[in-house]
Amino acid sequence: MALKPGDSFPNDVVFQYVPWTEEKGDIAACGIPIPYNASKEWADKKVVLFAVPGAFTPTCSVSHVPGYIQNLPELKEKGVQVVAVVASNDPFVMSAWGKANKVKGDDILFLSDPDAKFSNSIGWASNGRTGRYAIVIDHGKVTYAQIETKKGVVEVSGAEAVLAHL
Repeated sequence: MALKPGDSFPNDVVFQYVPWTEEKGDIAACGIPIPYNASKEWADKKVVLFAVPGAFTPTCSVSHVPGYIQNLPELKEKGVQVVAVVASNDPFVMSAWGKANKVKGDDILFLSDPDAKFSNSIGWASNGRTGRYAIVIDHGKVTYAQIETKKGVVEVSGAEAVLAHL
């Protein structure tokens, strides 16, 4: 069932993640994937989670992720403590995609949703891939949740749309 404003964020959401480190900062360097318990990590934070159908794909790489990188200061000014992007790609690909976008540290988390498990659970996946959507979670409560309905378009899930609802 799709999430909507007023819903509680599920308490069993675990993604995969390769933490960024200076010594593994090169795009060719691998790290060790670890579980990222989003439900626990985000329980007491204001979070923007956005999803893309695939890392390194045209719309995702040209407009979706860059919009969040450019608007990161404005998101932080609005009290957002965590910005995360999720796709069904494996954690190594997501890590490399973050490095390719020159994102360092935890400015934006690049998370893997293996087999689109989370996205499927909210009905926002197709053919094993995550949909293109954005969710704002404020201390465990969903305050914004929208999915794109047109292919290759970033309207309701982009950084500007999210900023307008913070």
